[in-house]
Amino acid sequence: MGTLSTKAPLYKFTALDAIAVAAYVGFTAYFLLAGQTLNRLMLELFTDPATASYAVNAIFYAGVGIFAVASAWRVVGRDLRILGTRPWFTLGMVPLTLVVMLILTAILVAAFGTAQSSENQLGIQGMLQHVPAWLMVPLLVILGPFVEEYLFRHLLIGKLSRYLNIWVCCVISVMVFSSIHVVGREGLALSALAPYLGMAVVLVAVYVWTGKNLMFSYFVHAAKNLMAVVLIYAVPPELLPN
Repeated sequence: MGTLSTKAPLYKFTALDAIAVAAYVGFTAYFLLAGQTLNRLMLELFTDPATASYAVNAIFYAGVGIFAVASAWRVVGRDLRILGTRPWFTLGMVPLTLVVMLILTAILVAAFGTAQSSENQLGIQGMLQHVPAWLMVPLLVILGPFVEEYLFRHLLIGKLSRYLNIWVCCVISVMVFSSIHVVGREGLALSALAPYLGMAVVLVAVYVWTGKNLMFSYFVHAAKNLMAVVLIYAVPPELLPN
């Protein structure tokens, strides 16, 4: 697609950015340090553990998402207008990018040894087995990918690159995105990290390649999550890892 012109004001850090980051870091820290307390509270409201976990995640992403949308709405509008001028490019490149992502992920998994499901992945699979699709799709396909693209691409590359070399920002984005998805009992095991590394590298690449187009990387991320959701719902529960 090539580099697209951008307006500098759209890439200045704002108070809303700071609030969104603070909310994300604060929620994450709370879940890591006192997550069991919140889970017990949710279990008093929802007797099913999977539903309680869904409620926690919905609160997390909705809380951050409000500030993300409020901060990035002008960028979203600009990027949608740009993609609208070449719809066939978008429709063709999103599935092609997914293929590249799957190939790269397979290579990394093979290089790092037997694939290991992260605690994050196991938690999602648990929710998908008990929470209906009409609740999971808005969270995993619409809200979650937007929040993560806003934080890890728009802020860590789009805005941070005004102060740091863009390739340094790309490395930071890849490492932070990958690491945050495997924080838990498995630590930073390469076998659990590999799938997220492949995903992060491709998302960073398309974000930079399209001239920092937040919505294109969002569509790729959302499509990848949608594919995962469809596959998990299609696989009988007894075949999924415990």
